[in-house]
Amino acid sequence: MSLKNVFNKIYRVKKGNVYWKHEHFLVVAHRGAAGYAPENTMAAFRKAVELKADFIELDIQMSKDGELVVIHDPTVDRTTNGVGEIRNLTYNEIKQLDAGKWFHKNFSGEKVPTLQEVLTEFSGKISFLIEIKNPNLYPEIVEKLTNILSEKQQTNDIIVQSFDFELLEKVHQQLPTLKLGLLVKYRIHGISNVQLKDWSKLVQYINPNKALITKNLVKRIHSYKMRVMPYTVRDKKSIKGLLDSKIDGVITDFPDYFIEE
Repeated sequence: MSLKNVFNKIYRVKKGNVYWKHEHFLVVAHRGAAGYAPENTMAAFRKAVELKADFIELDIQMSKDGELVVIHDPTVDRTTNGVGEIRNLTYNEIKQLDAGKWFHKNFSGEKVPTLQEVLTEFSGKISFLIEIKNPNLYPEIVEKLTNILSEKQQTNDIIVQSFDFELLEKVHQQLPTLKLGLLVKYRIHGISNVQLKDWSKLVQYINPNKALITKNLVKRIHSYKMRVMPYTVRDKKSIKGLLDSKIDGVITDFPDYFIEE
């Protein structure tokens, strides 16, 4: 689904028996539907499709032999039954690991997928928000990613995001048509107009920690012709305040908090 069609959707957001209607809104399934299935696995991405999310958000690292693998941490320790740094393991070694049992025994046997596997299975079913993790560990990761994406017939269902603005500049140099998002960690002084003006020259999305969101910030982001999708919503009590701020989407472990009309 193209971004244009996604933004024509209308959602009702349910909390108890109360619904808030919100138009032109993106629901992004964080690491897949990570509240219901082991993060960054095919099971989590299939659940996101089942729950009618607009995007799956996923994280990429690079194996020792140059394969882009979908996993959040720089090591396999937390989300598999293995140990070691991604960059020191070949993909053949990584794919032997169980990436599901840690979450629940029903997911035993889930594997760490490659980015190519995810794109192959889900292109045309859902859009993709791809986060480049730890680029300092993988000097070739931008080239690897843009080579894969350039082989797709179209990339209007893809956004690439990072906390690293300079990295996004490199992505843009390699693939200028790609939509980009800047992740912003919580900072006590917030985000200045000077920063927004600078960022708006490159990115189309500002995706901040949800604790940064205010009506004023969202209004200022919109004034620079960018959209805003905060991360990560894991509870219903924070939803109304975010929607009242007129955000453009939300990155959430629970896509079914948002119901399409």
